[in-house]
Amino acid sequence: MLNPANYSTISFPLLGIEIDPIRYFNIGPLTVHLYGVVIAFGLLLAGVYCSRRSKRAGLTEDDILDGILWITPFAVICARIYYCVFSWADYADNPISVLYIWNGGLAIYGGVLGAVAGILLLCRIKKIKIGALLDMVALGFLIGQSIGRWGNFVNREAFGAATELPWRMRLWTSATTYMDVHPTFLYESLWNVIGLLLLYFVVSRARRFDGENTCFYFIWYGLGRFWIEGLRTDSLYLFHWTLFGQRIRVSQALSLVMVLVCAGILVYQFKVKKADGSNLFVKRVQQTTEAEEAAAEPTAPDEKP
Repeated sequence: MLNPANYSTISFPLLGIEIDPIRYFNIGPLTVHLYGVVIAFGLLLAGVYCSRRSKRAGLTEDDILDGILWITPFAVICARIYYCVFSWADYADNPISVLYIWNGGLAIYGGVLGAVAGILLLCRIKKIKIGALLDMVALGFLIGQSIGRWGNFVNREAFGAATELPWRMRLWTSATTYMDVHPTFLYESLWNVIGLLLLYFVVSRARRFDGENTCFYFIWYGLGRFWIEGLRTDSLYLFHWTLFGQRIRVSQALSLVMVLVCAGILVYQFKVKKADGSNLFVKRVQQTTEAEEAAAEPTAPDEKP
């Protein structure tokens, strides 16, 4: 496959935009890759947001901080495992290269699944309701992913197939040749921004059960990723399995599963359990806090006649 990463300029011809983003810079002897800076910035903003809104989910800032400390290593490790498992041919001759994470090779879906695994373990240890924490983190996921996709832009990767659409992105494949492609990094970033706005202004304000935000996140992200993945040229495939004569893209298969599972959960909660918000974790925490404060108030002495 052509490798536009070897050349510098990226342009959007019909928009009159031409950019030459740097991939790394040096601080003394240290080489800093801008991709990592972008990912870290997205994680930082997600953490700040979740900390500021923690009380609205019945959580504390310490819960969020602990969550970040747990989630980050789980997310990175699982993102790497996910990528390596489905592109094993690139590592089979030198398995130790699986550890060379600085050479690239992380998958967002693996990171999300790893983060969820870290949250499940944290909730079990701290006795926090899983759905409540996941609902808060879902907003953080969309913030982090919206920003993190711009790391793909810097790295000149995760682009789509050839297109002549007005917003096409031009990548140079040699000093004299180029290709115009779908800017799929931008599609996914914008899709996540729209999802964040819907989740913040609509879904989260009418939440009826713990886990509702999470279901919306996986449905929204799953639908968008299913569509966008079909445009990409660097997909990870489900080994050599095929369906209707076509190889199965891992992210599309996982997206479809998550959408169906989460849609089923929503139907169960709304139609069977008739969730109405009365059993939300944040309301139970508020009731417990109010009861403890009332019990701690000093009893007024009996008045003398």
